[in-house]
Amino acid sequence: MSLTQQNPKTAGRFIVFEGGDGAGKSTQAALLCEALRKNGHQVLQTREPGGTEIGEKLRSLVLDHGQGTVDARTEALMYAAARAAHVEQVIRPALDGGTMVICDRFVDSSLAYQGVGRALGEDAVRSINEFATGGLRPDLTVLLDVTPIAGRSRRTVGADGASVAEDRLESEPDEFHSRIRDAFLHFAKREPARYLVLDASQSIEELARAIASALGPLLVPVTETP
Repeated sequence: MSLTQQNPKTAGRFIVFEGGDGAGKSTQAALLCEALRKNGHQVLQTREPGGTEIGEKLRSLVLDHGQGTVDARTEALMYAAARAAHVEQVIRPALDGGTMVICDRFVDSSLAYQGVGRALGEDAVRSINEFATGGLRPDLTVLLDVTPIAGRSRRTVGADGASVAEDRLESEPDEFHSRIRDAFLHFAKREPARYLVLDASQSIEELARAIASALGPLLVPVTETP
């Protein structure tokens, strides 16, 4: 893994957290944002689907139960539509302004969940997302690898020990989530320079230290120009 500038036309860096449901992506993204801000970086934390008003509405439609039948192709297009708005309205402007963008999920999630999990095919899903994003790619993808069983046990128990309901995708059977996990690991093996793969069974503190170590230079305090 090396943090290379995938987006030479932008001034900021684009870092994405990926992995199965329950891997701890949101927690680690927030901790990384906190560390970057403490060192003087301008940071935007965002998520997919979401990040814009229309994206959050599409998030509800695609993830909440009780929205009627959502077939695989419609699901893939809804994610792509939310992503198009996210990139155009939020991510690219932030990157162009020199902001570090830390995002919970991006295109690889669609390739894994809809391309592989829903069996639509990676090429078909990649094609609609190339159009949606204008070819934008992360400078680094942090993959938190979690087994389906561990992921389910994490996401169904709240911080207070109470039971937490799963959304429409989370509630899919373990076999579906196994395909997702295998897909992410395949992507990482195929593009090792873009991926940092970490075992999500580690403690929150251990994962945060591993991410900080990998990002090294980005966590050096920004020196103000006199």
